[in-house]
Amino acid sequence: MRKVDRILVIDDDVELCSLVGEYLEPEGFQIESVHDGNRGLDRALNGDYLLVVLDVMLPGMNGFDVLRRIRNTSRIPVLLLTARGEDVDRIVGLEIGADDYLPKPFNPRELVARIRAILRRTQAAEKDAERTGEDQIPEVVWVGDIELDPATRIVRQNGKPVELTSVEFNLLHVLMREAGRVVTREHLVDAVLSRKFSPFDRSIDMHVSKVRKKLGDSENGSEHIKTVRGVGYIFAHPREQATTKAGRGEEA
Repeated sequence: MRKVDRILVIDDDVELCSLVGEYLEPEGFQIESVHDGNRGLDRALNGDYLLVVLDVMLPGMNGFDVLRRIRNTSRIPVLLLTARGEDVDRIVGLEIGADDYLPKPFNPRELVARIRAILRRTQAAEKDAERTGEDQIPEVVWVGDIELDPATRIVRQNGKPVELTSVEFNLLHVLMREAGRVVTREHLVDAVLSRKFSPFDRSIDMHVSKVRKKLGDSENGSEHIKTVRGVGYIFAHPREQATTKAGRGEEA
C-alpha cells in the first residue's frame, strides 16, 4: 500500500473508526485512527495522508481547533463529522476550511461517496496546476476587478491575493467562466462538490457565502455574486466584461 493511500480518522468513537476501516479498506485505502484532538493534529501535520476525517467533538482539543491548526500550515483535504441537525457546526467548519461535512450518524456508503468526491476534485485541481506545458497553458480569467489563474490557483482582487480553499476556488472559477449567466445550484453541486444535488443540502450555499465575504460583498456595497432565488447564482458582471489571458502578465 502506498503512503498516499492513507486516510487519517480522528474520532474518539473506537467502534465507528473500526466500521470506517471496514468500508474504506476494500476501496483501496489504509486507515489509521487517532482518538483525541492533540494526537490527531500531530499525526495530520506530520504524517503522509491523502485525507483527514475529523470529528467535531473530541477530547483534548475539539475538531474546530484541530482544523484551524491544520489550515495554518496545510491544505490536506478534511471531511468534518458533525452532529445531525447542528447547522452551526457545519457553517463554522466550512468557514474554517473544511472541504465538506457529513452529519452523524451516517451511512458508511455515504462516507465513501463523500471521500471519493473530495479526492476527485482535489486531484483534478492538482492536474490543472501541472498542465502548464507548451500544449496546455491554462487561461487566466478576468472579470471586473477579479483575476483567477487556474495554473497557479491564485485569485487576485485589484491586484491583491485572495486566500481561498480548494472548494472555494473551484466554485469561483465556475461562476466567473459563466459571468453574466445564471448557474444553477444543481450544476454547482455537481461541478464543485462532485455529487448529486439534494434540495436539503445547503453546502454549496455556505461555500458561496464564504466566497462572498472574502470578495468583500455586502448588502450595502458591491456584489460580485448575486442570488437568483429558487435557481442558483450569477457572477454579476456582464459576460462581455470577462476576458481571458493565455498566460499571466499578457495584455488583454
